[in-house]
Amino acid sequence: MSRYIATRAIRGANALVNEAEFMLNKALAEKGPETPVSFPNTAYYLPTIYAMTGIAVEKLGQLKDVMVLARSLLHPVPSASKWTPYLGETLDSGMATLFAAETIETIRFIYSLQPEPRPGFKLGGGTAYPHLGEDGGYLNGPIDDIRLRSWGIQLVDGRMPGFAAIVGCAKSNEVAVKIVRELQKRNILTFLCGNVNGRSIIDQLQEEGVELGYDTYTVPFGTDTISAIYPIGFASRSALTFGGLKAGMAKEILLYNKERVFAFVLALGEVDDLKYAAAAGAINYGFPVIADTIIPEILPTGVTTYEHVVSMPFDKIDGADDLERAERLIQKCIEVRGVKIKMTEVPIPVPYGSAFEGEVVRKADLRVEFGGKHSRCFEYLYTAPLEEVVDGKVEVVGPDFSQIPPQGHMSVGVVIKVAGRSMQADFEPVLERQIHYFVNGASGIQHVGQRDIAWVRISNAAADKGFGLADIGKILHARFHADFGAIVDKVQVTVYTDPALFEEMLGKARETYDFRNRRLADLTDDKVEEFYSCTLCQSFAPNHVCVVSPQRLGLCGAYNWLDCKASFNINPTGPNQPIKLGIPMDTKKGYWTGTNEYASMGSHGVVNEVSMYSIMENPMTACGCFECIVMLIPEANGVMVVSREDTSMTPAGMTFSTLAGIAGGGLQTPGVMGVGKYYLISPKFISADGGFKRVVWMSSVLKEAMADEFKAVAEREGDPDLIDKIADERNVTTVDELLAWLEAHGHPAMIMEAMF
Repeated sequence: MSRYIATRAIRGANALVNEAEFMLNKALAEKGPETPVSFPNTAYYLPTIYAMTGIAVEKLGQLKDVMVLARSLLHPVPSASKWTPYLGETLDSGMATLFAAETIETIRFIYSLQPEPRPGFKLGGGTAYPHLGEDGGYLNGPIDDIRLRSWGIQLVDGRMPGFAAIVGCAKSNEVAVKIVRELQKRNILTFLCGNVNGRSIIDQLQEEGVELGYDTYTVPFGTDTISAIYPIGFASRSALTFGGLKAGMAKEILLYNKERVFAFVLALGEVDDLKYAAAAGAINYGFPVIADTIIPEILPTGVTTYEHVVSMPFDKIDGADDLERAERLIQKCIEVRGVKIKMTEVPIPVPYGSAFEGEVVRKADLRVEFGGKHSRCFEYLYTAPLEEVVDGKVEVVGPDFSQIPPQGHMSVGVVIKVAGRSMQADFEPVLERQIHYFVNGASGIQHVGQRDIAWVRISNAAADKGFGLADIGKILHARFHADFGAIVDKVQVTVYTDPALFEEMLGKARETYDFRNRRLADLTDDKVEEFYSCTLCQSFAPNHVCVVSPQRLGLCGAYNWLDCKASFNINPTGPNQPIKLGIPMDTKKGYWTGTNEYASMGSHGVVNEVSMYSIMENPMTACGCFECIVMLIPEANGVMVVSREDTSMTPAGMTFSTLAGIAGGGLQTPGVMGVGKYYLISPKFISADGGFKRVVWMSSVLKEAMADEFKAVAEREGDPDLIDKIADERNVTTVDELLAWLEAHGHPAMIMEAMF
């Protein structure tokens, strides 16, 4: 590392620690040391401080110890006349910078200055903060734990290969948009912060109408450099959430991020002392810093440039114009960090990538919609002999939407005919479910639902660029070949808008849907000879192993037994391997010799036994991607079910975020278990412990979203009114309230045998 970089970074760190101490002393005098402090909706206190030091800061006065530690990490700037080893001192100063930045942002929360107010700004998918109003008007602030876990499965399965923190301001608005689009195209999560002379890339993107927020993988934190602490906090929490690491394990957490979290910092525009200091903090985590300006190198003899600081002056980059230079800048960032990119070229006239999956096409931006309230839309995939499928053929049968008035609607049926030597009928619903993700990847297209309740919206922007019905077929052709090429040899797509043919094909589709429903209902654990492993999450939770059976899907909710079977056929050496059940040991609790042997091997000896059907004895481990947490409430002789979307207090005295720290990280904790929400309706759901009748409390969002499914479960359990007997956060938040509710409503758990 050059003396120049060390000097600027150490100088910036000293200045920021001084500022943090001044703000802390002022806040202590005005607010008092007992003032509560936190980052909202996170279970990890102040995450970087907590991860690195183990200090759980809950009150303002505790930050005094943090600042003492930060000051101890500071060093004098290097001598101008004498070379000394200063890499370690620079990294220490970088860590001090992170502690100071997190302290400052925490104090700003006390004064209602965080998240950064931004009048009139609408942040799609952001967290609501009461003091700033329900309609937005603020940048993001810290990422909550719910979003962290919802991104978990995308991080571990490679759909989201890493994240970028962009600090500063691009050369022009056009370059800013190009940089973000290049990252979105590669599905890289992008965090935005900082400014140059008062102007931020956030301003540039907002001026160009780029949608920012969780839904588009482009999250604006703040327009000053200090807000870069939020991406670092995200990285710290990744290690605690998925890696099973504990607070205070600084070395292990830093190594975890270096080896498993593929992130980099892109510094745009002039780099001042504070940015150098923040960059030194990022380098501690193994995140390289790439600057689009000249970084002077003043190196002593024999010392080479440190690989984590790369200078790539924008105007010196080879390229025909600024947009091409921006593209090559992003390519360099990816090369330096070694991000593993999986891209599929889709021949359509709009940008394409997973970063667009969460886009919402609002009424004002709507060109046309298929399905919803005023029309119908269905999707149907089936297998045909090889000779009956013309690969790449995309046909629209009936009129397109050019004659439909703006914001109008029409009925559309999308029929996909596939053929492959390794294709099986069991794979049809697996492939059909992917349509949602595939179509949603197009910029300006919103897709909701599946089968005959699909709903597609096309924006004016997409239509103006030439996106049409045939492009849906082109997307599906490209993606099925890219993602399922091992089992699919040919793909042909027909889009029906002709009313008579639409009705005919809809009838055929519904016959198949019904057959599949009955087929899946008959697929039970006792009718197969093998379950499947899922080790996707081991990239983040090294000792976690999911065992997936016909009646117990993966805890992330994204992989069921058929999905895993298809995955194994596609990639026989991949994360989904068959587990031969072997000899039954206890079929009530769900023990087989094969599952136990695999659990021990897959967890590297950490877990020796796993029960498929019990929460009380050797329950399955979890990473951090679970949709729900099931937890014992001993006083109620039952369990509560907390949804990932629920931020309210539970009868256990903990929110979802806090509970997730107990359930995740590959830990095996009797009485606590992460699950996929559809496991709740399985006859095997904690069947060894009494099954669904043990549920005494449930998040209302689950009750409402799965009302029909839970009604069927209640009837299956012989208690049609069971769901009404289950409390939720709207009426119960403490154990005493829960017991009173259960008694008043006659919940069956009150008279069932003790769970332990």
